[in-house]
This record gives sequence, structure tokens and C-alpha cells, in this order.
Amino acid sequence: WYSSDSLHRFYLDQTAIDLEARARLVNRQVASMLISEESEIIDGLCKDLGRETATRITVMLSDGRIIGDSEKDPRLLENHAGRPEMSVALSGDIGRSTRYSSTLHQDMMYVAVPVMSSDSVTAVVRTSIPVSSIGQTLSDISFRIMVGGLIVAVLAALTSLALSRKISRPLEELKQGARRFARGEFHYKLSVSRTGEIGELAEAMNQMAEQLDDRIHTIINQRNEQKAMLASMTEGILAVDTDERLMNINPAAADLFGVDPDRVKGRSIQEVVRNTDLHKLVARTFQSRDTVEGEIVLTNDTQKFLQAHGTILHDSDGRKIGALLVLNDMTRLRKLENIRRDFVANVSHELKTPITSIRGFVETLQDGAISNAEEAKRFLEIISRQADRLNAIIEDILSLSRIEQNADAGEIEFETVLICDVMNSAVQACEVKALEKSITISYSCAGDVKAEMNILLLEQALINLIDNAIKYSDPGSRVDLFCNTSKDEIIIGVKDQGCGISPAHFPRLFERFYRVDKARSRKMGGTGLGLAIVKHIVLAHGGRINVESEPGKGSTFTIHLPSVHP
Repeated sequence: WYSSDSLHRFYLDQTAIDLEARARLVNRQVASMLISEESEIIDGLCKDLGRETATRITVMLSDGRIIGDSEKDPRLLENHAGRPEMSVALSGDIGRSTRYSSTLHQDMMYVAVPVMSSDSVTAVVRTSIPVSSIGQTLSDISFRIMVGGLIVAVLAALTSLALSRKISRPLEELKQGARRFARGEFHYKLSVSRTGEIGELAEAMNQMAEQLDDRIHTIINQRNEQKAMLASMTEGILAVDTDERLMNINPAAADLFGVDPDRVKGRSIQEVVRNTDLHKLVARTFQSRDTVEGEIVLTNDTQKFLQAHGTILHDSDGRKIGALLVLNDMTRLRKLENIRRDFVANVSHELKTPITSIRGFVETLQDGAISNAEEAKRFLEIISRQADRLNAIIEDILSLSRIEQNADAGEIEFETVLICDVMNSAVQACEVKALEKSITISYSCAGDVKAEMNILLLEQALINLIDNAIKYSDPGSRVDLFCNTSKDEIIIGVKDQGCGISPAHFPRLFERFYRVDKARSRKMGGTGLGLAIVKHIVLAHGGRINVESEPGKGSTFTIHLPSVHP
């Protein structure tokens, strides 16, 4: 449109210049004719030149009269002084106008050139052509421009399409590659285009993917290592942010508090763990610059004692981002400490009782009772029994110590032995005591059941169990021994019909010097170490011992030993 419009203006200007040039050519001839007073031939000149040049030529005197016209008879034409181009030419300038001609009844372009004589306008020569011919020419030119423009546009479109596809295809590949990178497919490689910038971009993206792959693998490995470390730690680990919300918790801490580690992250520590001691420790950690320590007592199903250490967490810029708590479960140590304390107290009491009795009777003898033969004999018998009791306690303590030391050092010798032989030896060792109370001992065992054992130790364990069954059974009752096998273990049991044991005593039943009925136990001569010795013998064999009992209905002790696989 711009080219057509510019060309239209240019063509009109060139047409006007051409008309002016034609007018000037006629101007000279008209001027010479007017000077020689040959004005009557001017009309013929206009008609001849008009036919030859296809131009309407009109000559007008300064008074407006037409003396020559290539199209009409001058005498029939009206005064033209008022025409726009004529009035301009009469003033001495070149007049131009495009307007409708009432003479020819069509739009015309006029150019009027003044004929000068002695610095005055004597006549005006006007040339003109129909605008329709100009329009037709311009239409032809515009059509050609449009056709050429359309062809150029189509070629430009095809060229642009080819270029755009050449550019868009690698861009599409880059987009697909970026999506695959976003999905974590860093092994994928973009094809490097020959186009400079896109090729450089593809190469840069490939390098970026390779570096991201290395870094993500490094991060994943570090995370897995950290996760494995936290999971393998027996200490509980808690990490909270500055708002006291859980950032991380390891399995050990989750087990301590009975929570799901995947569900509690991001939740408040007060919401996850309802323990005042823990909340106070977290608050103290945030308030202190140094590591804080404290004890936390958990009272859920069982009471647990935790030793806690808290410290502030900082990021790489040194800003405080949270707190880290390390929890050590001290319950077993506390329990062992209590057991040790009870053991010291019990062994002191157990040893003090016979020693006190011995000292008392010795002092009585020293005070004169030795002169009474009958009383002296009775006192000496009591002293002997107490000495025997003291010796039995010391022997049991030493025996228990030897079993523990040998088991820890791996010095206990094992051999594959028939269970029925050991059971038979243990029954024979206890038959005398059983006969004294008219108690029947029976046992059942398959003849081919074998186990890896130390014969003397396992026999001692069975003797202790049978001896206890005899002691706490009523006269005339029965004690049963049995041996069963399962897929993975051998079960040896001792069942009595005695007084039974309350389940409340089960957790401490195998502790040293623990007695269910202290008065009755001492009366029957027990040292309080029999079941402890049995437990450690069974543990030395890689087994376990259980008890089932109910007051008034007897007790059943079962030893579970690993099976011998051929």
C-alpha cells in the first residue's frame, strides 16, 4: 500500500512535469506567433500538436479569451480566466489543477504556463490529459505491484516457514529435552545443531544435565548415608526448627515416643510428644548457647529413662535454624543399676543372716553354754547348718560367676548329647529328696532327641528346676519332666503341682536373690540363686527360659534350646 501510494504520487508529479514540459514547448511557438501577429494559426497548431501528443492544448489570452484549443472551437469556449490553473498562470506562476472539465465532461489534469512578454503575461498555454488514463496506468502499475508483492509475500512466507522450521525444530528438541531433564532423565543427550546459538544452548543444556546428574547423585548418596546413619543409631535423634516443629526424627526416637516418623514431620513437638520434660529441654536449648543436658522420663506402657543432650543448629551462614536433641535410653542401665544395688543388698543380707546366727551361738557357747553338753551339741549343729548355708550361698555365687565368665569368653565346651540321658541323670540326683516327701517324678522324652550342650551345666539347670519343684510341692504330689521338639527348637519342661507363682513376679523371677516368699524360701534352705543360675546356663546354650504359673495351680518352667540340624 505504501509503495502503491508513493508510486501514485510520483506518477502524478511526473505527469504534471511532463505536461509542463509540453506546455513550455508550445509556449515558445505561441510567443513568437503573438509577436508576429499570427494568432489565427495558433488554433491549428494546438490541434496538430494535440493529436500528435494525445494532449489537450489550450491557449488563452490575458483577458481570458481562448484563441486555440486542440479539442474544441475556440470561439465556442467561454472565458477561462476564472479557471484555477489559469488564474495562477495569469499571476506569473505555473498553475496546476485536477478537476472535472465541463467541456469534455471528465476529470482532467491541467498545467498552465504563462507566456511572458516584457515581464508581463500576454497569454497562457495550458496542457491537460484525462485523469482516467492516468488512473488506468496507475491501476496497471498497482496491480503489478500487488502481484509482485503477493509473490514476494508467498516467497517470504515459504522462506520464513523453512527458516522457522529450521529454528523451531531444534527449539522443539530443546523443549522436549528440558522436559526429560525435568523428569530426571539426565542420561538423555540433546543433539547439537549446526546453528551457532542453538547449538551452544544445546551443548550448555547437556553439560547442565550432566552436572545436575552428578550433583543429584551426590545429594542422594549423602541423603542415603545420612538416613542409614540415623537409622542405625541406637540413640534417638530429634531436629526441630525455630518454631519447635519437627524437621527430622530417626527410627530410634520414633520407637521411643511411639510415633510414625513419616507423619509427624512438620508438626509441633508439643503435638507429637506430650512430655513436659522434653518441652522444657527444647526451650532451654533455644535459650542457651552451650549444650544442655537433662533427663526425660517417659511413662507410657512402661517407664523409660532418657538422657538428653540439646544443641543449637546453624546454617552455612551461621544463622540459627533450629535445635538438635540426642536421646540415650538409660532404662536398661538404670534397671541394671537397680539390680546391682538390690544384689548388693540381698547378698549382704543373705550372708549376714548365717554369719549373725553363727556369731550369736558362738558367743552363747563362750558365755558358758559349752559346759552343758546337750545345749552345746544343739548349738554346734545349728552353727554347722548355718556354715553349710553360708558355703552353699558362696558356692552358688561362684558357680554363677564362672558360668558368666566362661560364656563371655567362649570357654564352655559343647557336644551333641541325647536329651533323655541328661534328664535321667537329673531325676536320679533328685530322687532322694522326692522320696522324703513322697513325690513322684516322671519324665517323657523321645530317645533320639539330641542337642548341642554342656552336659554338666544343663544337668545342673534341670536339677535346680526339679529341686525347686520338689521344695514347693505338697507331699504326695507329682513332678513331670517332658521334652518336645518343634521346627527350630527343643523344649524341655518341668511341671509341678505346687503353690504356684503370681504373674506379678515373672519379670524379676530370675534375678539373683529374688524370692517370691522370702520366709518360706529361707525355711526350705534356698540360696535365692537357683533360677538365676538356670537362666544363665540356658543363655550360655543360646536358648531361653519361660515360666507359666498360677497361684494354687502349680508352675511350669520350659527351657528352649536350638535344634540340632543334621
